[in-house]
Amino acid sequence: MSATEAPVYAGREACFRVGDMDCPSCVAKIERHLSEVDGVVAVRASVVARTLRVWHGDAVTPDRLQDEVGKLGYLAQPMNEGGAAPASHVWSGKKARITYAAVVLFVSGMVLRLAGVDAADWVFVAAALVGGTNFFGKGIAAARRLALDMNFLMTIAIVGALAIGETLEAAAIAFLFSLAELLESFAVDRARASVGALAALAPDSARLLRDGAEVVVPAQALAPGDVVVVRPGERVPTDGRVHAGASTLDQSPITGESVPVECGEGDPVFAGTINVMAVLHVEVDRPASESTLARIARMIEDAEGSKARSERFIERFARWYTPTVTVAAVLVALLPPLLLAEPFAVWFLRGLTLLVIACPCALVISTPVAVVSGITAAARRGVLIKGGVHLEALGQVRAVAFDKTGTLTVGHPRVVKVIPAHGVGEDQVLRAAAAVEAGSAHPIARAIVDAAREGGAWDDGAVRTDAKTLPSMGAAARVDGARVVVGKPEALAGEGVEAAPPVEPARLGHTVVGVAREGALLGWIAVADRPRAEAAEAVAQLRALGIRNVTMLTGDRPETAAAIGAATGVDEVRAGLMPEDKVAAVQELTRTWGSVAMVGDGVNDGPALAVATTGIAMGTAGSDVALETADVALMGDDLSRLPYLVRLSQRATRVIRQNVAVAIAVKAILAVGVPLGMVSLVAAVIIGDMGVSLAVVLNALRLGRVGS
Repeated sequence: MSATEAPVYAGREACFRVGDMDCPSCVAKIERHLSEVDGVVAVRASVVARTLRVWHGDAVTPDRLQDEVGKLGYLAQPMNEGGAAPASHVWSGKKARITYAAVVLFVSGMVLRLAGVDAADWVFVAAALVGGTNFFGKGIAAARRLALDMNFLMTIAIVGALAIGETLEAAAIAFLFSLAELLESFAVDRARASVGALAALAPDSARLLRDGAEVVVPAQALAPGDVVVVRPGERVPTDGRVHAGASTLDQSPITGESVPVECGEGDPVFAGTINVMAVLHVEVDRPASESTLARIARMIEDAEGSKARSERFIERFARWYTPTVTVAAVLVALLPPLLLAEPFAVWFLRGLTLLVIACPCALVISTPVAVVSGITAAARRGVLIKGGVHLEALGQVRAVAFDKTGTLTVGHPRVVKVIPAHGVGEDQVLRAAAAVEAGSAHPIARAIVDAAREGGAWDDGAVRTDAKTLPSMGAAARVDGARVVVGKPEALAGEGVEAAPPVEPARLGHTVVGVAREGALLGWIAVADRPRAEAAEAVAQLRALGIRNVTMLTGDRPETAAAIGAATGVDEVRAGLMPEDKVAAVQELTRTWGSVAMVGDGVNDGPALAVATTGIAMGTAGSDVALETADVALMGDDLSRLPYLVRLSQRATRVIRQNVAVAIAVKAILAVGVPLGMVSLVAAVIIGDMGVSLAVVLNALRLGRVGS
């Protein structure tokens, strides 16, 4: 099941907040334990949201689930669906206060020891016991389940150090490990804050128009059909359409587009966007909890469920790494004293040091913190990535396939040239054609009408009668009493006009229509879609990022496709394709290049997006289908987001590999150094746990600075 799919299970659903669930190992532990409870159908926990969702049968109660989570040392609190995440108290909460107390006791013990006071050891014992309360409970719970988690290993290390009189080491472990956990919580809260900031862009209240008067109501109370008033400077409370008014909107929270866009009656608007110029009346399309912005925030929270390949490797690695090092620790502690008559205290301490190194915390967090950092950074720039697996896969892409219409091109044809007959003016050709096409929804008709209006050739006083469509050929009408035909040469031939269209526009891939009045040729109008302004630059940037092949796939005519291909600089053009042909083309590209991204509109190109290594839907703001089905969604119609996406993915892949390599290398070096007496217990905590955790977190947070 995709991480972004809404799961459908039989039975009841219980939702909880778990305040101290701060790392992937916590999630795995809770999910594994609850899955073994009779009557539980499915479990999903989120580190970023600190939420726990459990689907269960009638025999299981929420109270029972709370008790089961409590057995693991965690506190689960019931929540309402859609409830906000609790405020962060990393540096001021109970765990932080315990850590500060342990630090004070440790420093006091050091001062006393340096002063030669015998009571120093008792202060160190107090520091160890106080700092250890952060994880003793979870360690005991793990011992009951015979689980070798980090809390159990650290508990054993502290108790063991105290047992052999190494009070300073025990105290150091307690406060340093507590500090490492605070840093880990801080890293997760940074990601959570990014998601929370995104969700908070939508206002809490709205001005509801009721019986002609404005009433301030909670945004969550809005229902489809309501009309709300949005004044300049205010944010739109939920998705809808402009009911009355015209203004410009800053849509950067959704699409990443920094330039405000114009909107008028009937245009869609999205929650969180900012009204810039004039008052708008917006008719609500959907509840605030189901707005595009709210769904993006939920999808980012759920994205951690779609694990990157590196993360799955780490999980497999940790399954044998921790037991192996734990067994080695036992052997190190027992064999030298038993077989070689070495001092027991020395080797027991080295065994405890190996136990500390066996803690996989820094290793386990190395990948997900990078994934969450990358995904939230992308969301702030209008790019929604559905999970770590897609973030990492994009970094390996070597070929990109583009749909043409609406992706590489604007998707709306325009008049590019008017070629009048001898003795006829361009305005006459446009005026006659626009009069016939007025009211038609056909894209070419709209292009002709728009050109006439923009060029001053529109005649408001023209009398249009007997209008009709000529199927597959054009349109005809009487304009001021004269019969005018607009269409293909075949349509003109039916009026007795035998004329060949000009060669040059057709060679350039333009669509050419003729205009005739009362059996006489007035001229020709060339219409063409146009490449997006940023398309050629985006293709060039993709090549600079190591993309080896850029192919355009289209169902359009070869001449038109070739013209767009030349203008955008793609390597290959494949025209005249049906949807199944696009699927075959993507599969062929995959066989050739190994990893292919397909960029399309998310609906018409669905099959091709599905078979690509990564499917990227473009311009998906407000599109339910694209948001739910694409691996990656570019919320705006801006191709410059694509090079940024590839750049971010490549950087994220490097960061993930760096984190994994550093975590494994440091653990390995320390593990080798312990039996040689080169690594102390305190050094194992500072370097092997806290140091590595901090290093991988800081490295991952750099992804937020990847330039767009």
